[in-house]
Amino acid sequence: MKSILLMAFMVANGLAGTHAQEVQDAPGADLIVHNARIFTGNPAQPAASALAVKNGRIHAVGTDAEVLALKKAGTRVIDSNGRRLIPGIIDAHTHVLNEGGYNYSLRWEGVPTLRRALQMLGEQARRTPEGHWVKVIGGWSPYQFDEKRFPTMDELRKAVPDRPLIVQYAYNRAYLNQRAMDALGVGTDKFPMLPGTEFEKDGQGRYTGVVHGYTFQFVAMETMVPQLSFDEEVSSLVQTIHSINRVGVTSIVDAGTGFRGYPKAVRTVDALARDNRLNIRMPFVDIQLGEGADFNMVDAQITAITKTAPISPGHNLHPRLAHGHVYRGAGELLSAEVHDHENFDRPAVVIEPAKMRELVERDVAKLVERRIPFREHITYDENITPFLDALGKLNEKTPLAGLRWSLEHAETISPANIARVKALGGGIALDTKMALHGDAFIKTHGRDKALRTPRLRELVDSGIPLAMTTDAFRAASFNPWVGISWMVTGKAISGTEVLGKENRLSRAEALGLFTRTPAWFMHAESELGMIAPGFLADFVLLDRDYFTIPESQIQSVASVLTVMDGRVVYGAQDYQALSPALPAILPAWSPIRHFGGYHQAR
Repeated sequence: MKSILLMAFMVANGLAGTHAQEVQDAPGADLIVHNARIFTGNPAQPAASALAVKNGRIHAVGTDAEVLALKKAGTRVIDSNGRRLIPGIIDAHTHVLNEGGYNYSLRWEGVPTLRRALQMLGEQARRTPEGHWVKVIGGWSPYQFDEKRFPTMDELRKAVPDRPLIVQYAYNRAYLNQRAMDALGVGTDKFPMLPGTEFEKDGQGRYTGVVHGYTFQFVAMETMVPQLSFDEEVSSLVQTIHSINRVGVTSIVDAGTGFRGYPKAVRTVDALARDNRLNIRMPFVDIQLGEGADFNMVDAQITAITKTAPISPGHNLHPRLAHGHVYRGAGELLSAEVHDHENFDRPAVVIEPAKMRELVERDVAKLVERRIPFREHITYDENITPFLDALGKLNEKTPLAGLRWSLEHAETISPANIARVKALGGGIALDTKMALHGDAFIKTHGRDKALRTPRLRELVDSGIPLAMTTDAFRAASFNPWVGISWMVTGKAISGTEVLGKENRLSRAEALGLFTRTPAWFMHAESELGMIAPGFLADFVLLDRDYFTIPESQIQSVASVLTVMDGRVVYGAQDYQALSPALPAILPAWSPIRHFGGYHQAR
């Protein structure tokens, strides 16, 4: 063990050798992958053709001959057939636990035409039993379709004539048929009409079924539709993880759930963890929602972790998996009244500076005093400035030193505020929404601003702890390759240029924001994000060579072999037989059972 830790330290400091490095314990390896084009992410050994795994960690990296020499009687040997191998993708801000209803929802992600999307709705409507809804909840964009438009209410009613229907676009708008409006009580006191919500009406003053709003409106509506049984929730978690394993994700930071704040979701995760079936590393931060003008989210968070189910930062609830289900603090929502919803169809939500200061002085101070890490959702620079003003003053009184904190999203952050975050020891977790919704941003904020949103080049060059994330599953797609394509090409999924040439990244830089740098947000930079001896054995074999394919293909990259903790968690094509068997998808009528997660051409 000492030698493993020493080697990990050496690699983290760029001291690993340029040839195969072996951890000096019992001879041999559990798994060898050879004949690969390995992008290691390790500047001391940038490339290799083979790696060996032992006890869930990288045992050696080098040439085929060097690594195959570690083969023993029980070693599993996998021939990559010249494919590209990369470190496992880390999504440092997503909402897996929020998707307890994953199996009830039809996913439009990656569907190329609106015509096909509507056909899928019709097929699902015929399959969905009475008493249930047909739902499409986030992850898609009208700009992905060849038709470059939203569906019409007439098209949706025709596709789903006799079941309640909701089609939700991000946290921006939703389409409801009459049966759905009746069930929700639209136009009555039953319906929770939150600030900023607008229902479209026709010339006769009747509701059309199109509703515009902000995040909390759609969260409230989701609580009013049929919910899953516990067994269906467990099945949903299995399928959610399977879907993200397919696109090469091996670790995530769950950024909180309004439905299942700690410790509610622990039971579902435990159902997989106790049998070592949690096929992803899933540290989490927590959101606590409640009602009433006096409800305080930070106080509720502190109560949850000190009284309801005592836990401290860094506590791993998974009995065997490193970084398996670790509590990493509070956020991303610390106060509902300062939430600047990133609805690019509408102007920026600018919060009163006094409220931002109050958040820090009243609530963030409690977290800092207790040394609880925190994350705060702030989209617009107008709101980042007063937050940092107050945080700087708090730091003078109660130093932040050593406490990890971050801004989440920060799309329009200015160079001055980038420097301030760095000076205060914070990180920034960006997201890929511009890849899906950049066309809307241009309509609302202008093309010039879009081309520098976010300031990718300045952020990368600043050296600040930085990650690119998906913020899935509703605000954007869970597929990181859509965002990687945008960072490299500057183009949204519509084909529109939304990122200036001087603001784009190289392929290695873009991949690094989803592999190497996100490890900081997991407190795992010494053992995740690189293919290097002593690091945890998380890696992905791709279906095409990301570094050489035409730019137009980047968003279509997927995994053919995903390995997490040294074990295969996903296999396709030549490696399908290696993929672990998954239980039957519940319920039998689930859209996921029939269409899968991210769209695959058939």
